[in-house]
Amino acid sequence: MTNMVETKKLVFEYIKDENKKVCAVNNLSIEIKKGEFVVIIGHNGSGKSTLAKLMNAILLPSGGKVYINNMDTLDEDKLWDIRRTAGMVFQNPDNQIVATTVEEDVAFGPENLGIEPLEIRKRVDNAMKSVGIESYKRKPPHLLSGGQKQRVAIAGVLAMKPECIIFDEPTAMLDPLGRKEVMDTIMKLNKEGITIIHITHFMDEAVNADRVIVMDKGQIVLEGTPREIFSQVEKLKKLGLDVPQVTLLAHSLKKEGINISQDILTVDEMVSKLCQLL
Repeated sequence: MTNMVETKKLVFEYIKDENKKVCAVNNLSIEIKKGEFVVIIGHNGSGKSTLAKLMNAILLPSGGKVYINNMDTLDEDKLWDIRRTAGMVFQNPDNQIVATTVEEDVAFGPENLGIEPLEIRKRVDNAMKSVGIESYKRKPPHLLSGGQKQRVAIAGVLAMKPECIIFDEPTAMLDPLGRKEVMDTIMKLNKEGITIIHITHFMDEAVNADRVIVMDKGQIVLEGTPREIFSQVEKLKKLGLDVPQVTLLAHSLKKEGINISQDILTVDEMVSKLCQLL
């Protein structure tokens, strides 16, 4: 399987107070395969959002390389191809919504690419259907809920036909219902073959990922499947991170002497394990 995203000894520095340089991403090398669902977690300031912007060529490396489908983000001639290949959805959907109706907003990207009107119509309809917002197409976006707005933002990216979508904390401003709407959409898109890179503070959103990457001080400190990562409760706590609630419960039960696996990720798994003990 070929790589959708690859970084090689990636460094990103920015200037803070009194011309002091701060290293946000430090000598980071990763590979993300086509079709993979990768979740990146880490506390505030760990470098995960900076990494997301480097993957979309919003930021350019201070050192090292970023390749998107083998295209170098430092190659100016490839900039638009890179951004069409790897779309990005941000934390606040209001920052991505520009039009007065939902369907006009979804059409904005393809129109700016100079795509033929009939093809735009087809892409807009398909994108809205894919995220379940076709019934809102004539509505003004400001009348929608947070979760609905975020799905409009996702549809706008989908209409550009990306092979990869980078989500930078897309559920941070949403209520539980909105979070579920967006996560259901993300998982559906991954099943359809789109590579997903999902940056989040919510550990339960990482449960269904193929791989979880944990960042700290601009570097990768843990990497593995959700079970491998979240079973390391004490390590994650030292990094200032939570674990899914059922995993924490399993960890607490184990400390009390109950013979139960510590890599439980879902409520159904917990119920099954507890029933086996009874």
